Amino acid sequence: MLNEKILKLLKENRGDYTSGTEISRSLDVSRTAVWKHIEGLRKAGYSIDAVPSSGYKLAGSPDILTHAEIDAGLKTRYIGKNIHAFSLTDSTNTKAFELALHGAPEGTLVVAEGQRKGKGRLGRRWESPKGVNIYTSIILRPRIAPSSASQITLLAAVAAARAIEKTTKILPDIKWPNDLLIRGKKAAGILMELDSEADMVNFIVLGIGIDVNMEPASLPHDVARVATSLMNETGRRLERVPVIQELCRQIEKWYEIFKKEGFGPVITEWERLSIMAGKYVRVSFLKDTKEGVALGLDTDGALLLRLPTGRIERVVAGDVTMIR
Repeated sequence: MLNEKILKLLKENRGDYTSGTEISRSLDVSRTAVWKHIEGLRKAGYSIDAVPSSGYKLAGSPDILTHAEIDAGLKTRYIGKNIHAFSLTDSTNTKAFELALHGAPEGTLVVAEGQRKGKGRLGRRWESPKGVNIYTSIILRPRIAPSSASQITLLAAVAAARAIEKTTKILPDIKWPNDLLIRGKKAAGILMELDSEADMVNFIVLGIGIDVNMEPASLPHDVARVATSLMNETGRRLERVPVIQELCRQIEKWYEIFKKEGFGPVITEWERLSIMAGKYVRVSFLKDTKEGVALGLDTDGALLLRLPTGRIERVVAGDVTMIR
């Protein structure tokens, strides 16, 4: 789109004026077309100064998650290099799954300002108010067996925790298998969905939701009790673009480690960030619950639970509540 091309030029010359003539020559359009698209960018929330004989200068950007905003300054090789950005969609995971089925490349990023039917684990709804948080899904195509796919969820938890630390100086705790907590309240969650053959994964959709500038008081009471946001924890409103850019960088970093060195380094980092080791927990399944002491992860990423009888059980799926 011409808007994005003009915006890219202005960003490249941030702090300096770019003449209308230079923009029209670079993009092979008329000066009138440049002016019209500058006005369109202003209506979208961009602050653009204009001075006769000097040109245009980008003075400020709105907090919006668009292709142009995310792509500008994104230093990754493939994660986020193919971006699908929506103002509103049913679910970024649903959209990413459709794209993956039609051959979207590894690293494709789907992001939305809001979701009508945001997905959480175990069929729960993920509250997705518009314009305040990060709702994104990333397509990966690892050459692994379906039984190893849950390892990617744990990898994503490590990457998301480190991304939040890099952008806020706050390091979240990880609760198995997919929650990031700050002071005991949930600030981010992960939902992994996959398409596979019997012995090989075709693709994985890695859904990540981060509560950035949301006011928990705006949520249903049962959700607000256990939720927080990065704004709440830092005491300031945050720009979302740097957070999602850092998330892309961290996903790529840990995914490359996973591909080259296996799951071992991911387990080591996950356990460093986890708050679960040694805690007495309750694990809820669809029709049953079990209690015991969380010992950590096994080599496949399953939770090791020591039952009151002393027997150690592998838990590969379930909902964990820490009791003490």
